[in-house]
Amino acid sequence: MAVQSGTYRGVSAEDRAAERRERLLEATLAVWADPTGARPTMTRICAQAGLTERYFYESFRSLDDALTAVMDRIATEIEEVSLAAGDAAGDDPAARARASVLAFVEYLTADPRKGRVAIIEAGAMPGLRARRTQLLRHFAHRSAQEARDIYGVGGWGPREGEIAGLLFIGGMAELVSAWLDGSLEATPEELVDAATTMFLGLHAGG
Repeated sequence: MAVQSGTYRGVSAEDRAAERRERLLEATLAVWADPTGARPTMTRICAQAGLTERYFYESFRSLDDALTAVMDRIATEIEEVSLAAGDAAGDDPAARARASVLAFVEYLTADPRKGRVAIIEAGAMPGLRARRTQLLRHFAHRSAQEARDIYGVGGWGPREGEIAGLLFIGGMAELVSAWLDGSLEATPEELVDAATTMFLGLHAGG
């Protein structure tokens, strides 16, 4: 499909396309997180965004492509806020771990839709399972790297760290899933305490 060129009312074609893509991403999140449980469709997303299917295909190849873009954005935001919080907490392992987990939980609390679609709903969609697994393993690897950075040679080696990272991230995914779907009664503070203790316990030993 040809992309419109030129400037309209002072806005370039590229900026207009970018604005439409943002509208579609926001609409995808809203439709995907629909509390009624209705499955997301391109038609519903376009209606939510107030755009035609023509503009959907301007930004995305398919419904799975749009859903993956939302999931990837959420993962990027989680990584950014968690890393920034850990760096701001200083060198103490417990402080860094708690700050990172707290930032993650606060992110989910601020907009529970994001955790629901990326952690719960994505696992139920065959077209997204592989990407969800990739992202979880990426976070497990980042967890192992963080442990090596803060514990140095006194912590796990690379192989043990990767195993511990998978245990930590897999446990976190299940913990957050249960919390978001209401099957686990816990305060955000209790989640932070449990996850911090788990991270420190897994990675502290050598």
